[in-house]
Amino acid sequence: MRANMKTIASLAGVSVSTVSKIMNNYTDVSEETKTRVLAIMKQTGYIPVYSARALASRKSGLIGVIFAGEVNVDFTHPFFVEVINSFKKQIGVLGYDLLFFSNEKIPTAGDYLSRCLASQVEGCIIISGDQVEPSIQDLDHSPIPCIGVDLELNGPGSGYIMSDNMKIAAKAVEHFYVLGYKELGYIGSSPDSEISNIRKQGYMNAMEAFGLQINPDWFVSGETFFELSGYQAMQKWIRTGDLPRAVFASSDLIALGAMRALKEHRLSIPQDIAIIGCDDIEASRYVDPPLTTIRQNKDKLGKLAAHMLYDMINNQSAISSFVLEPELIVRESCGCSLAL
Repeated sequence: MRANMKTIASLAGVSVSTVSKIMNNYTDVSEETKTRVLAIMKQTGYIPVYSARALASRKSGLIGVIFAGEVNVDFTHPFFVEVINSFKKQIGVLGYDLLFFSNEKIPTAGDYLSRCLASQVEGCIIISGDQVEPSIQDLDHSPIPCIGVDLELNGPGSGYIMSDNMKIAAKAVEHFYVLGYKELGYIGSSPDSEISNIRKQGYMNAMEAFGLQINPDWFVSGETFFELSGYQAMQKWIRTGDLPRAVFASSDLIALGAMRALKEHRLSIPQDIAIIGCDDIEASRYVDPPLTTIRQNKDKLGKLAAHMLYDMINNQSAISSFVLEPELIVRESCGCSLAL
């Protein structure tokens, strides 16, 4: 089998990023490690076809796009489609094209770092999914500038951008409370989703701040940010007959799934249960009733990600992370006060 960077790293007992540093003459690797890795490269016949530092003199004009995670979000998720479309338009104006990488769970894909270096991308945008692969950390700490969307990257040449997820959840609780709803539920994504867990914690913190009782039975985790998670969670509550009076779903798609389950059982929204989603995808305006949601500014997320990554590539970046303010969008799924 043909050797790659991941093979060399495994045989040498080091990380892929260490192999990358040795190939690019970084000085923070011990001579013993360097000698061992170079010997294995020679034994396996591995010949690097690039130099990451050579990118400075030979520009490819390519930006890598990675949808990370064992359970990843991709072009089937409207939120990330809008972010990537905005990013694509802005990064194109700045002179770059996009190169999309297959997910690592595909057997022939190989690791992200070796593929990014072999393709000579000048930078990467990494979209967060659930159960993010360990090799993302190698890419994060490599010489390639990276920007994460809904994914905190802390490497020396990396950064990230996301909405304030604690405030997203707090805005939902505040709106419920003002309207008189006090029996609140939450439907999240997979327990492995950091974003979903942050929103859950923010939701609970806000409930406690308003003196609202937390019922563990009304806090449910699904498998993804898609409709099925919301549909199954609501079906479970309906079967038990123990339903919250209002529900915050950690994505609009989850909210739409929950609404479908309610309609199948002839329960009215918001008369029987009020619903708030998150993202403000286009479909949320046209569902019946229109969905109250917490808007993430997807156009701004994409544009800022493009400019931040451009500045990182060109060593002009003074900002490594940026958190956007969310906005409550009131529609009919939760827009009327209860009769108190």
